[in-house]
Amino acid sequence: MNNPLLKEFTGPFGSAPFTAIQNDHFIPAFKSCIEDAKKTVDQIVKNPDDASFENTLVPLEFSGNQLNRVSSIFFNLNAAETDEEIQKIAQKVSPLLSEFANDISLNEALFKRIKSVYAKKDSLNLNPEQQMLLEKNYKAFVRNGANLNDEDKKKLREIDKKKSKLGLKFGENVLAETNKFELIILNEEDLSGLPDGVMEAAKMRAKEKNKKGWLFTLDYPSYIPFMTYADNRALREKLSRAFGSRGFQKNEYNNEKIVKEIVSLRHDRAKLLGYESHAHYVLEERMAETPEKVKIFLSELLSKAKPAAEKEFELIRGLAVEDGIENLEKWDGAYYSERLKKLKFNLDDEKLKPYFKLENVIKGVFEIANRLYDLNFKPASNVDTYHKEVKTYEVTDSSGEFVALFYADFFPRKGKRNGAWMTSYKPQWKEGESNSRPHISIVCNFTRPTETKPSLLTFNEVTTLFHEFGHALHGMLANTTYPNLSGTSVYWDFVELPSQILENWCFEKEALVMFAKHYESDEPIPMELVQKIKESSNFLEGIATLRQLSFGMLDMAYHSEDPVQIKNLKEFELKAFGSTQLYPDVEENCMSTAFSHIFQGGYSAGYYSYKWAEVLDADAFEAFKEQGIFNKSVAAKFKENILSKGGTEKPMVLYKRFRGKEPSPEALLKRAGLLESK
Repeated sequence: MNNPLLKEFTGPFGSAPFTAIQNDHFIPAFKSCIEDAKKTVDQIVKNPDDASFENTLVPLEFSGNQLNRVSSIFFNLNAAETDEEIQKIAQKVSPLLSEFANDISLNEALFKRIKSVYAKKDSLNLNPEQQMLLEKNYKAFVRNGANLNDEDKKKLREIDKKKSKLGLKFGENVLAETNKFELIILNEEDLSGLPDGVMEAAKMRAKEKNKKGWLFTLDYPSYIPFMTYADNRALREKLSRAFGSRGFQKNEYNNEKIVKEIVSLRHDRAKLLGYESHAHYVLEERMAETPEKVKIFLSELLSKAKPAAEKEFELIRGLAVEDGIENLEKWDGAYYSERLKKLKFNLDDEKLKPYFKLENVIKGVFEIANRLYDLNFKPASNVDTYHKEVKTYEVTDSSGEFVALFYADFFPRKGKRNGAWMTSYKPQWKEGESNSRPHISIVCNFTRPTETKPSLLTFNEVTTLFHEFGHALHGMLANTTYPNLSGTSVYWDFVELPSQILENWCFEKEALVMFAKHYESDEPIPMELVQKIKESSNFLEGIATLRQLSFGMLDMAYHSEDPVQIKNLKEFELKAFGSTQLYPDVEENCMSTAFSHIFQGGYSAGYYSYKWAEVLDADAFEAFKEQGIFNKSVAAKFKENILSKGGTEKPMVLYKRFRGKEPSPEALLKRAGLLESK
């Protein structure tokens, strides 16, 4: 077979040949790359010389490069452009990769060599990055069963195989449930309250499916505006119940059993490796260190946020009572929150959207990256992509040197999961004098252009774009020797700092005037709107914080105790949500069965990291505010100590080098309006 995945990529900048890749190329490519990586490992193990950093750790680090590239292409397609065939391949490939990972981590001869180097690490005169690579590899072997007996190693392999398949199945079920629901509206009166752009998009959606009327789905650009603006409470309820019951209905896509199996397997795996729970296992390699510290952190934030959230909730409920609604339900929250926002600030997304044309926001975020980090973005239309909507850019520095290849995929499609994420097709690394640059991608689900309007973003979509672009900068500006320490390869509760800090520029006048221009007149956003954006930046922050804390607490509940106690998923979830619940429960809804972050993504025992990173980002942004949000010296310090360093040193060491001190939660509490300014 003439397999493009097994050849050198000869596209511009060594980019992937997406249009040449067929689905039937993947399994042979995976098998071939796995065999090549195994051969390299065999050569390391059979080396007659004494184990050293150079003859053991370095070749091992680069042994899976091609396999990693094939994996990144395949799994991004499975998230951004999937179909039934790709999903079937994923179910075959995941056990192969899990088996290969176990073949490496349970290879006694290889571990013996690494252990030998680790034992003499203090006499090797290694630089900090080399020390980190050695420590990371040694710990990875120990944490993946290298010290287990043969019988337990076999158990570990079985657990990992099952776990990988269940995670995929969970995601497939959520996507199927999202795709199958359609709300078709034929009576125009039922659209009352909806902005013109939302109605036009719904009309276009129906037309594309050869249906009459207006079509609404559970995809965020359709779901969120409907829940925010639709006056028809019964239809809001219908949509809300459908969204909340994904994976929880008595059908083929039910995820209840899968959730229980995943948490049980994670717990069994942790116990097998000598840990009290999955959370204890995960947090050993996080800034937070232990479940106890995470619970204290969440509890302290809860004590500050809950009183504010309860006051905010009463304000929203008061508006609903005026409409004759005594019990505020989940499907009322966004609607009355938006109404309160209009009353309080005379501000709503429909006033803002004309100033946030997608193309202008992209130019704006590029300009901010230029002013902070001297980066230039030039369209690279000759780069192959997996879908015609994907944009590509060549990224260079002030001297014209190539920095990165950047892909951006902005709109929802049938084969694309909800949400937004950053990924990498190729990490950065150094070999000799060569600095091999990264290929970075962001994937989003933004409001599509219609027949009469370009893509006009809600302010939330603007902050989402900045968030994912912050992750992208972390990948693009990587400057490390080893690929597995490059870019976003950092502790999970540190990875959100570069993304969340960039969101701060969305609220600053100096940044907004650069890209917030009316899509028709090109007039800059009026200063009174800028002021209102600033004033409303912590609007309902108590409720928002409570929501995030509830997810973190649910995550900890699943992963810090023995899951044998989980008999009924719904009851377990309600107990975990007890201290954070504001709205009445909806019996047929369950958040866990669609909680993709922890059951499909990599956030298990780590959802708290969003709030953890907010502490870091609020404290770090204070440094910019003190000296100017475009201050070159502060930006250079942030780039040098955070963005370019990847996982080459401990996060707190890097942070203190940038900031000169440990982060203080005070900056976050002040920004959120949960602490009075001094």
